[in-house]
Amino acid sequence: MGSHSHEVTDAILETLKRASTALKDADVRFALAGGCAAYARGAAPSLHDVDFVLPQEDVPLALEALDKLGFTTAKPPEDWLVKAFDEGRLVDLIFRICDRPVTPELLKRAEPLKASAVILPVLEATDLVISWLMPLSEHSCDYSGLLPQVRAMREQVDWNRVAAVVQDSPYASTFLILLERLGVVPGPLDTSGDPSWP
Repeated sequence: MGSHSHEVTDAILETLKRASTALKDADVRFALAGGCAAYARGAAPSLHDVDFVLPQEDVPLALEALDKLGFTTAKPPEDWLVKAFDEGRLVDLIFRICDRPVTPELLKRAEPLKASAVILPVLEATDLVISWLMPLSEHSCDYSGLLPQVRAMREQVDWNRVAAVVQDSPYASTFLILLERLGVVPGPLDTSGDPSWP
């Protein structure tokens, strides 16, 4: 890892710290997701932006809190997130994952962990993996980025639960078969559980 990537990581972690503190102070219900959540759970840093998940009704409050901090905010054409920028560093505020709204139940399962010297709610490991696998499609099916992250977190994840939730997605199911073949997860996985999520 070159010194430039260290600078990027440090800057993203600083943005994470500032944004999460502002959201907490504003009583926004949220949890850390994406690469920063994997990092908080022990995966190697692969940090390009900060992802938070939150209920849609908390989005205006979150935007207002980040706006007050000097972030610029934007509503992109996608109807599942809004974006905020901290001097060019991106914060995604995600309120839908694969057409499923972020629910209070999902946030209740989040666990307080340390990331960038602050304690904040981090998506539960099983939910985090599901949130990565659900959107896989023929247009977005890069297993190479996912593999090291799930490998680092594998003991924290309920893999049968993941398998039950993503069983209708050929792209996600194939990734689970890959994990079994590589010995990352014990197979065969049981898909008979409750497929509802989040």
